Amino acid sequence: MTNFSEMNLKPELVDSLRRIGFVAATDVQAQTIPKVLEGKNVIVRAQTGTGKTAAFIVPIMQMLKPSNDLEALIIAPTRELALQVSKFAQAVGKQMNIYVTTVYGGVSINMQIQALRNRPNIVVGTPGRIIDLFKRGALNLSKVRFLVLDEGDIMLDMGFIDDIDYIISNLPEKRQTMLFSATMPSGIVKIAEQYSHGEISRITIGKEEEHIGSTIKHVYAIVPYRMKFQGLLAYIKEYEPKKAIIFARTKYEANTLHRVLLSQGHEAILMHGGLTQSKREYSLSGFRRGARFLIATNVASRGLDIAGITHIINFGAPDSIDVYIHRVGRTARLGKDGVAVTIADPSQLKQIGEIEDYANVRMTRIELNLEPFRNIRLPIYEERRDFGRRGEQRVGRGPRGMFGRGRSNYHRRY
Repeated sequence: MTNFSEMNLKPELVDSLRRIGFVAATDVQAQTIPKVLEGKNVIVRAQTGTGKTAAFIVPIMQMLKPSNDLEALIIAPTRELALQVSKFAQAVGKQMNIYVTTVYGGVSINMQIQALRNRPNIVVGTPGRIIDLFKRGALNLSKVRFLVLDEGDIMLDMGFIDDIDYIISNLPEKRQTMLFSATMPSGIVKIAEQYSHGEISRITIGKEEEHIGSTIKHVYAIVPYRMKFQGLLAYIKEYEPKKAIIFARTKYEANTLHRVLLSQGHEAILMHGGLTQSKREYSLSGFRRGARFLIATNVASRGLDIAGITHIINFGAPDSIDVYIHRVGRTARLGKDGVAVTIADPSQLKQIGEIEDYANVRMTRIELNLEPFRNIRLPIYEERRDFGRRGEQRVGRGPRGMFGRGRSNYHRRY
């Protein structure tokens, strides 16, 4: 195991890392930092939770010149991930007089323009807002020496390739490029290779076929469709998860789950794309500070690094294998143990089998005691509204299989 003190880093950088609890480097840090310090471009494939953020922040901090120029641009696919990276960079750079600012959409651009006038050394941002600020003349990219593409596969999934191409085409040719990703789709690798000048070092942490951490225990429960909320409450009572993200399929479902847990006296935080950016940041802050449950849609399934998550609970089997993999990656960080739970109804047994086959995991079935919750009053839940021939309102169940869609009608009230 390599300590940061053994990497010939500046004493103030080593001290800053020690102050925030970083003493020993993870595998991805130990392999990547020396390559970057040698001036090489890097393409790094490593699973979430392995410490990729420090793998690029540390060498950038080491090589920054004492100036008021913007020298490092870090591009992240989501606002939450940009804030997460920026928070770590600010913590490391605080003792070194390195100024970091974050730019992202969904909030006032004027405040970000003002922050850029303070001439930060590092900018962390999302593609759209970076382009907007650049076109307004508020973001000067002419002195950028380090470019980081964080979670490159997510940016590809979200359709940001053209934006990335535009940003890179406006950067100086003489720079180091660093691409970090959990997987390596050809599209994002092609971009990195096209715009990397000089030698490229490829670093792979873990087996290529390894998608899910080996320290995650996978379990599922089958409950009647009308008893899914009761099934969730029964699981919480029987297994007492310490800190969990509960994933819902839709914003409406997340809102309903939030009300259900609050009505039963549980401390629960809500997060989905229908909330304002400030509310989403407040939710994440509350969860990090110690709230027991975070109710979220897939907006929280990639890129977020929240310490201490013991359980991932899927309220219903996810619609795809990728969604399942991305969700459960929020637990068992840095080799710790974690539990992935799926509360499914009988029609989703096929999806359970597909998860086992395609993700190469073994899911253990558990039985839940629903009796204590059969007669509790729950909020009305309407997953999908449609009307029969007589005009009566029904609720459709939406997706029935991962690779196909079907519909069955149920009454409005559980």
